[in-house]
Amino acid sequence: MRIEILPEAQEDLIAGFRFYEHQAPGLGSYFRESILTDVDALAVVGGVHAKVFGYHRALSKRFPFAIYYGVEAEVVRVRAILDCRRNPSWIRRRVRGR
Repeated sequence: MRIEILPEAQEDLIAGFRFYEHQAPGLGSYFRESILTDVDALAVVGGVHAKVFGYHRALSKRFPFAIYYGVEAEVVRVRAILDCRRNPSWIRRRVRGR
């Protein structure tokens, strides 16, 4: 399957990068690479994750983030990459609003 990261999800990834880079130099890069590795895995396992708020949700292996995505034909479209520590109602609004 082909992976497509939508602009909103790219913004989420940048925000997460900035947050972790502010915590410690280099941690933002580690975060970005870890999340992108998780996203790349969706090319093989896309569609097997349970649906939450109408989208499949894959949990990151190393950070408390969730990757919300849809599968259409042979394309995995990543809709959001969100911090699981946020208020669930905020997450629901962000995911459904896209």
